Amino acid sequence: MFLDNYLAKAFKKAENYIFAFMKQNDPIVVFWFRRDLRIHDNTALFHALTSGLKVLPVFIFDTEILRSLPCDDKRVSFISQSLQNINNQLAAQNTGIRIYSGAPVDVFRQISDSYNIQMVFANHDYEPYAIERDQKVQALLSEKGISFRTFKDQVIFEKSDVVKPGGDPYTVFTPYSHRWLEKLNNSAESLNRMESVNFLYNLLPVENDNSFHLDDIGFNETKNIFEPFQLNKTQLKSYDKTRNYPALDSTSRAGVHLRFGTISIREMVSEARNLNEAWLNELIWREFFMQILWHFPYVVHEPFKPKYRFIRWQNDEKLFECWCKGMTGFPLVDAGMRELNATGFMHNRVRMVTASFLVKHLLVTWQWGEAYFAAKLLDFDLSANNGNWQWVAGTGCDAVPYFRIFNPASQASKFDEQGMYTRNWVPELGTASYLKPVVDHETARTRCLETYKTALQHGF
Repeated sequence: MFLDNYLAKAFKKAENYIFAFMKQNDPIVVFWFRRDLRIHDNTALFHALTSGLKVLPVFIFDTEILRSLPCDDKRVSFISQSLQNINNQLAAQNTGIRIYSGAPVDVFRQISDSYNIQMVFANHDYEPYAIERDQKVQALLSEKGISFRTFKDQVIFEKSDVVKPGGDPYTVFTPYSHRWLEKLNNSAESLNRMESVNFLYNLLPVENDNSFHLDDIGFNETKNIFEPFQLNKTQLKSYDKTRNYPALDSTSRAGVHLRFGTISIREMVSEARNLNEAWLNELIWREFFMQILWHFPYVVHEPFKPKYRFIRWQNDEKLFECWCKGMTGFPLVDAGMRELNATGFMHNRVRMVTASFLVKHLLVTWQWGEAYFAAKLLDFDLSANNGNWQWVAGTGCDAVPYFRIFNPASQASKFDEQGMYTRNWVPELGTASYLKPVVDHETARTRCLETYKTALQHGF
């Protein structure tokens, strides 16, 4: 027994020595997981695996992002569990994702000192911070003679793929969607799958000891926050008829999986074309807002329409806190905010109602609401969150007119007539303990209209 253990340890030591020698000498490529946490139908991973060299897969917990998050942020748990899910799949290949934390440029400096890297592969990211991050990484890699290759993967059409005949970007959704569909129908290859899963044998063998834990980087883990996505095709066939009723829970719940790339947009669009036009339209809205952010990055901090800069917001902090906590005395608004706080999710129709209430009933700037949703939503995506908040506020591209103000009571009677959704989240509704409304609907509506009208007419 002692001899067996001695030989096993000796063999392991020799294996590690050989692996260390290989790390330093054999040319390899790196695949950098980002917003594409899957091994199937992954464009950049496919190109890395078919490059002719062994592939080291890595993920970086970016400390530039993490430092702004609370230690119990559910999205960090979602990412960690997604990575574990991939590693479980890769165990059969005797490999796994190498997980790092730090500033990406520093991590790649470390990796390039340990391996003979020829190329780094990644999929495009379109947010302003991501663009700046990639420029820094590319500059470092270029100094070391390493090429940085990126590919389109999280959208069907990106950047200037869908533009007006003269080359200008669309700022109204309907003509954009028509051109998007026309382009899709004329380029069926846009939905071709990248069969990356067929080439996993080209991954670099690495020891997968599953030793990474979130507390290593100062985060607490929310258990079972990640579940593999299952598309309910039967449910989605009636999406256009049921999507506005929060008690039915009939939306796809694909948002968080699209955000982190645990599912393929090509698969989702292929399914949507066959299942429901209204759901396909939602996927097109996602790409519409992404190209808006790409062409007009100032929207991150400013209204898309400059004339809306002059609105005199009330920005009452106490009323904002009531809204955040779901304590406004408007049942549908309170239900939505409590659902968000408890689960990291809010039904799409209710998102519109709660956002409209904050901006137009309370006259709190859309930027405060946008930031709160950004902190709470599991499916937070900068372009969609910004685009939808500006849409509701009337400040964005193709936005709802400023004089359209949702009445929370009529919205509830129309879309939650039996009160099933509302009572689930506001159990004290109908009792003496439920709050009185923080504002009067008609008074707030009149004030909003006057405020917007004054700002737009006089540039106050």
